[in-house]
Amino acid sequence: MEALGVVLALVALLGVTLLVMAVVGTVKAAKAVATKVERHSSNAQRAVENAALKAKSITKPGDQGRIAGLRLSLRTALDSTRQVLQSGLPQDSQLGDALQLLARLDSHAAELDAELRLLEREPMSSRVTAKLPELRERAERITHSADSLRWAAQDRMRRFADDELARLSEECRDEAGALRHWTPAEPAADRSESAAGAPADARSATASADGPADRPKGLGSGRQTTAEELLGLAAEPLSRLADRLRKPNPAGPNRP
Repeated sequence: MEALGVVLALVALLGVTLLVMAVVGTVKAAKAVATKVERHSSNAQRAVENAALKAKSITKPGDQGRIAGLRLSLRTALDSTRQVLQSGLPQDSQLGDALQLLARLDSHAAELDAELRLLEREPMSSRVTAKLPELRERAERITHSADSLRWAAQDRMRRFADDELARLSEECRDEAGALRHWTPAEPAADRSESAAGAPADARSATASADGPADRPKGLGSGRQTTAEELLGLAAEPLSRLADRLRKPNPAGPNRP
């Protein structure tokens, strides 16, 4: 009975755990869907407002049209800068600081947009004419700051892309040069043996062409040998040879 109770308790605990996990997952999914829907709805609402402001700036003359143009230029500058910074943030974490500055600009732009909306409903045209230059100057400052962040981020991303392309081009050029060396390099041992054997072959060829320096000149020397050289008498003068031949031999003609 005790074992059965333990098993039932474990099964109940497992069921409660699964139920809690299902509830938590459902709540998280609902929050994610709500956030996505809210973001899309806010984007759609902002797009509708921008279209209405553009129509007012074109159709309404005077101060009302100028106010609508200021609001539209302010929103366009901030939205464009936000898109550029968010698109480059995954590749460059330093753009996070620029996004923080843009968020501060957003707060100032929201305050200015509220003042411009109130100025649109102002019945006194004299007050509108008096306040509009000041609000335009503030809008231009915010717009210029947002544009500066966007231009700097674009230049930074372009510079990184150019550097990466230069490195890639250099690597491709090196690889192309390596691919053209299709002849395998000669091993170092073979090169040393060939270098050492070349002088020996040259010396043997020279020796075989010239012949030994101490070979006696004779029948194989390339010229005809005279009778004096064969008898060993080439070194004596001819006069002494004639005197010796004329001298009589006392022992007789048959003795040496």
